[in-house]
Amino acid sequence: MTPVKIAVIGFGTIGSGVAKLLLEHGDRISRRAGRPLELVRIVDKDLVRPRNVSVPRQLLTDDIDSVIQDPSISIAVELIGGLEPARSIVLSLLEHGKDVVTANKALLAEHGPELFEAARRLGRSIAFEASVAGGIPIIAAIGESLTANEILSIHAILNGTSNYILTQMEEQGQEYAAALAEAQRLGYAEANPAMDVSGADAAQKLAILAQLAFGAEVNWKEIPRVGIDTVQAADMRYATELGYHIKLLAVAERVDGDLELHVSPTLVKKGTPLGEVRGAYNAIRIVGDAVGRVFFHGLGAGQMPTASAVVADIIDTAVGRAAITFRTLRLWSNEGPKVRLRNPDESKSRFYLRFNVQDRPGVLAEIAGILGRNQISIASVIQHETEEEAEGIVPLVIMTHAAAEGPMRRAMEQIDQLPVVRPGSVWMRVRD
Repeated sequence: MTPVKIAVIGFGTIGSGVAKLLLEHGDRISRRAGRPLELVRIVDKDLVRPRNVSVPRQLLTDDIDSVIQDPSISIAVELIGGLEPARSIVLSLLEHGKDVVTANKALLAEHGPELFEAARRLGRSIAFEASVAGGIPIIAAIGESLTANEILSIHAILNGTSNYILTQMEEQGQEYAAALAEAQRLGYAEANPAMDVSGADAAQKLAILAQLAFGAEVNWKEIPRVGIDTVQAADMRYATELGYHIKLLAVAERVDGDLELHVSPTLVKKGTPLGEVRGAYNAIRIVGDAVGRVFFHGLGAGQMPTASAVVADIIDTAVGRAAITFRTLRLWSNEGPKVRLRNPDESKSRFYLRFNVQDRPGVLAEIAGILGRNQISIASVIQHETEEEAEGIVPLVIMTHAAAEGPMRRAMEQIDQLPVVRPGSVWMRVRD
């Protein structure tokens, strides 16, 4: 059979992994595709940097036009990341008759409507399994395996860097800065970790899942999010005492017909599948109206897990499955029922609150009074003596019953104004 010719654009960590699979396991991959798959070009600005794969020199080029203008190449894999020139390159590839495979979550979260509309207009497909949760096949699961269901909720740990840092803080008793430095030393975190630790990376992935599962076209920047840099070692200790782990949780959930979206550090019950996800792993819990709860767990990043998802998309594209799925799902097409996003102030949860307060009678009553006036009910209180007691300052931890986020935010602002409360109060959602 005529080989399907493939080009990889971007020869970094993931591109090297994809090349490794295609070159070293070509027979196996071609057998799975039912026809030969041939890697014919790799495009990158840096062609001399050492990689962990041996590549024939004739495959390497720094000329992107050698792919765009070559009619024999039918599948192009975009792995350069970022928004530009990735957006322009993908549009050019589609316009020149290529089907596209990408791992670029930022590109899809920002320009999904434009790119998918261009692909539909040109009769091409875009496959993007590797854009969310690395090696976990969550895109295929939602887009194909679970399509008999109405998805009711998604609760997910979508950023392995943040989960590694939080695990270190819990298990080693480290403060945030020390855990981040360790993650950077081991290569889990970038030199500039802002996208990971701020929750932005998880919000981009959640925006893609919300489109896939709920048809919601949402700007990822508008998803309410809180980063893990607000979490302190003290919070880890109290969460452990209360029977919880702290995770950066991305949530998409139908509530009274609306869609609730948010990303934030959350106390997750010990012993639950999400609560026990450790280190740099990702996990997604989905609830469907027919299937009930299903759970996915695995490495959400890294060279070979992500390359595994990319090559699976290449096979699906070569076989023709990707084109059928692409036409059927019609993602980012403004078709189907509109999804209304829930006002974040109406989002309800139990909450964990931590204050540093003056150790004198009546402080708890002042705080409880503000909570009560905002319709927030206290479930339990913890107050331990600390080494700071000589200064007259003690920690106060409160667990609430379910309350709306708007009143909770207003109550915290009012409590922080009390003369008996030190600045830096902490509040987080609780998921049982």
